[in-house]
Parts: sequence; structure tokens; C-alpha cells
Amino acid sequence: MSRFTRVALALMLLFGLFALAACDTAEEEPSPAEETQEEVSEEVQEETEDEPQVTQTDLVFGMAVHAPPAEALFWGVVEKGAKDAAEAMGVTLKSGGSRDPSEQSGLIEDYVSSGADGIIVSLANPDAMKDAIQKAVDAGIPVITINSGVSVYKEYGAITHVGQTEFVAGQGAGEKFNEFGYTKALCVNHEEANIALEERCDGLADTFNGEVERFNIASTGIEDPAGSLATIQDKLTSDPSFDAVLTLNPTIAMSALDAIKAAGGGQALATFDLSPAVLEAIQAGEIEFAIDQQQYLQGYLPVVFLYLYNVNANTVGGGLPVLTGPGFVDASNAADVVELSGQGTR
Repeated sequence: MSRFTRVALALMLLFGLFALAACDTAEEEPSPAEETQEEVSEEVQEETEDEPQVTQTDLVFGMAVHAPPAEALFWGVVEKGAKDAAEAMGVTLKSGGSRDPSEQSGLIEDYVSSGADGIIVSLANPDAMKDAIQKAVDAGIPVITINSGVSVYKEYGAITHVGQTEFVAGQGAGEKFNEFGYTKALCVNHEEANIALEERCDGLADTFNGEVERFNIASTGIEDPAGSLATIQDKLTSDPSFDAVLTLNPTIAMSALDAIKAAGGGQALATFDLSPAVLEAIQAGEIEFAIDQQQYLQGYLPVVFLYLYNVNANTVGGGLPVLTGPGFVDASNAADVVELSGQGTR
């Protein structure tokens, strides 16, 4: 073999080694585009692993309140709280309500017959609900009362109560009126036979230094805002000695506000419970304060409590109710909850 031939073969071998090295490098070192794709995939995987995964259970809870949630601002917030908790806990929630106690009782009986794992119920009319609740208790279904019924929940066999003590909340309203120096208050009750509303007026009368007159507008109530406006206006026009008005519902509060303006009396107004309109009126100086019982918690907490009762035999309260109020919203803090109220959680 000549020297030229040997050199040529050496060069060919060298070029071959370079080609193999280039191929190996190409396989071992991915392109920038491939690197980016791999990084994105890894990041997505890490984010997915970090996200909490809610495990759906086979638990079913039923909620029966004393107004249709879809038709009442207050109860819509309660229902939202319950639904949010059900989603977080991975349970199924059935909810409904009626201003007719017999229909509300019927909801409870339906939950019992379907084998619900827990029942949430408001007791605006305890006597009318007693038998239905007893059926649930006898069936071994845990019951939690909310909103109203704090004075009877133990007697009825409920494992706890979530809400505020209405009499204490009414006392707080009376003390607030005293601070402003009012002398005669009208307590407007929009719903007959609702023990919680009666207790609110009782509390007002207990602490208020002036005179309290109860005024029943159940014939119009929240279902007829225009009728309620006219009824309250007539009352204030016929007796201008009132210098303060306490309503027990945010819808009635707005009717009362318009009634006060129409009567031209300039009475101060306060109310129980919140709505976007009530908060706006507080900020405008048209409503002195609102008593906040945080009804979102009255929906949310019972679902969590029933979940823990079913899966871990937990109870809460230690024989006492779980209080969500009263709190007071006035011009000093109304802005803090305006946006939340608009989102349906306050």
C-alpha cells in the first residue's frame, strides 16, 4: 500500500469518527426547542402535583331552610356557603327551602327517606318542625340547626347550632340606639310566627332606654316591597314621634328607607343583615348600621361539621352553639365588605 493510499484511508477514518461524534452529540444534547418543551412539561407536572386534589365521597347532606334560597338575598348567601363547603369537602349537597313550615318539614322527611348522611335545618317555627327533625334523629341522621333555633336545638337532638343569639343581637341594637340618643324606636317585623325575629325585638326592648313599638307588616313583607313601603310610610306619618326604625331584613330595610324619605320625618334607620344596597346606604349615611350574622358561615360550617362527624366522629361546640355574630357594620367598616357582599359571600 502506497503512502498516499494510507493517508487517504486515515483521513476517511478521521472524518468518520467526527461524523459519529456529531451524531452522538446531537442525540445527547437536545435542541433549544426540545429543552423548552421538556421544561414546560416538567413545570406542568409539578403544578399538577402541587394542586390539592379533592376526593369525592359518597356522603349526601340535605339543607332545608325557611325561605327559598333563590328568592331571598340572605338565604342565597347561606346556600352559596353550603355549596362552596360541599365542593371543598367532596360531598353532595341537596338544598331547598320554603316559607311554609309544612313544606320545609316535607324537605326534611324527603332527606330522611333517601338516607341522607346529615341534615341542616333552620328553625324559624320550631313547633312545626319538631316531628320531622325527630324522624331524622330516630333514623340516626346527624342534624345541625342554623340561623334560628338556638334555644331548642339540644332538646330536638341536634348535634350543634350555628348562628347568632338573636336576643343578644337585639340588645346590641338597643345599645347602639342609646349611643345616638334616640327616644322612640319602631321595630318592624315582616314575618309572623318567626321566633328569631321576635327575639330581636325583645332584645332591642331589653336594652333601649326609650320606648319600643313592634310593628307587624307580615301582610306585605319581603314579597311585596312596595306594599311594605306604603305600610311603613303610613305608620311614620301617623306618628311622627318615632326617631329610630329597626328592620329585621335587608329587603325591608330598603323599603323602610324609601318610606322614611317619603314621610319626610328624617328617622334614623338600622337593620339586621347585609346586602349590597344596604352597604351602599350605610356608606351614603342613610343607614346608621347593620347587624351582621355572617350567614355565609351558617351555610359553610355545618357542611364541614357534618363531614367531620361522618368521617372522624368529631363534634364541635362542646354543648354550646357555634356563634357567627352579631357583628356591626357601619360607616367605619362598610367599605371592607362591599365587594365581598357583591360576590355573594357577605
